[in-house]
Amino acid sequence: MPDFERGARSVKQNRSRNALTRRDFIRLGAGAAATGATAKVTLLEPRAFRAATRAVPPSDTLRFASIGTGVRGCEDLKTALSCPGTEMVAVCDLYDGRLTAAQEVARKQLATTKDYRAVLDRKDVDFVIVATPDHWHAKIVEDACAAGKDVYCEKPMSHTVEEGFAMAGAAEKYNRIVQVGSQRRSGIVFAKAREIYASGALGQVTAIEAWIDRNDASGAWVYPVPPDASEQTIDWNRFLGSAPKRPFDAKRFFRWRCFRDYGEGLPGDLYVHLLTGILTITGVNAPPERALSTGGVFRWKDGRDAPDLIWTFYEYPDFRVAVRCNLNNESPADVTRIFGTKATLEVKGETLTVVPQNTRPQPEGYSIFGWPEKLRNEYLKEWRAQHPDPAPGNYSVVEEAQTFQAPPGYEDQIDHMNNFLESVRTRRPSAEDAVFGNHTAIACHMANYSYFNKAVAVWDEAAKQIK
Repeated sequence: MPDFERGARSVKQNRSRNALTRRDFIRLGAGAAATGATAKVTLLEPRAFRAATRAVPPSDTLRFASIGTGVRGCEDLKTALSCPGTEMVAVCDLYDGRLTAAQEVARKQLATTKDYRAVLDRKDVDFVIVATPDHWHAKIVEDACAAGKDVYCEKPMSHTVEEGFAMAGAAEKYNRIVQVGSQRRSGIVFAKAREIYASGALGQVTAIEAWIDRNDASGAWVYPVPPDASEQTIDWNRFLGSAPKRPFDAKRFFRWRCFRDYGEGLPGDLYVHLLTGILTITGVNAPPERALSTGGVFRWKDGRDAPDLIWTFYEYPDFRVAVRCNLNNESPADVTRIFGTKATLEVKGETLTVVPQNTRPQPEGYSIFGWPEKLRNEYLKEWRAQHPDPAPGNYSVVEEAQTFQAPPGYEDQIDHMNNFLESVRTRRPSAEDAVFGNHTAIACHMANYSYFNKAVAVWDEAAKQIK
């Protein structure tokens, strides 16, 4: 079982708080609008596309246990407890301190264990939150499904391609709700972006870019080691699980994302957010066809094998995607841009803007300067005859900047958790099921495959393998 340090710094720490005021085009969709002299801002409704915020009768209360209560695990259990109709009954982690921390967050005494199987044996557990190192996800999720528990599994869903398909298979075999914890799948900003994309307002989309950057020790996973960390307070052998055996190393336990034995590095920590957002906006639910990565360990030379800079180019059938994570600079921290022939869509933190391209017909103004003056003038005269100015009153006016923003205090992770709980109660498919989560994880695996093998990663759909 994992060390259960989730260790992922919240993506919200990377989000810019600066509102955008770019020139863009006509309003799309409903909302509360506030119009300024040079910008128009639309506040989005404070709800996700399926999140349930209604009161829940006591008979519908869902009881859960958390498996893994490091940083992200504690955030997840706190989010779950903030949703209507939940009760936490047990916690599992391999470090004594985290068993205590989880109870402090839950504000109650809980049943504690270092063996996740004891949680799965409990009859009063309806679902489990799995927030462990990546290399333990598959085993715990498969066992939870077999035990009749629904699962909220932190991202990335899997540590290997094979594990992802096994997890999806277990969810289907045992008819369990499995939702992956990439909250952009439920966020209102990305739902609005998806609506705009589907409307055709962007024109033909051929290129997408996205990045999340950081520039501090915490962002590079150089977490402090608690002073009481030892083999007496940590179940080291259980943490290793299927990973290679080695002597106790507290830094590996608490900084596991730095090492391939336990995690997927930057792709598994941050690409997964970027890719989830991109696939949500574009409506794609499949792995990329190819991936090419470059990068290296340039600054954080602490024995890690995961790069501190990675840049990956993906090929999807209808467009190309470039994503980057850089732990050595932060400017700006978290951006997704989608480039279409009619407009550019940008998501920056909790703000969305759409900037129009000038697509009005224009005469050629460059190459004709290599023509004789007589031919230039004849061309321009003919062009103007074919493109007369609009009659008075028929001019098309492009409005000033239109920006969409989530309301102050909005948390997409609450919508995401609420969507999961609604699926558990209704048995409807989850917002981010194991199939979607697997496809996003495969893209992360392809990025790492290309980086470590210094080769193009090609997805073989028939063989379900990276080649």
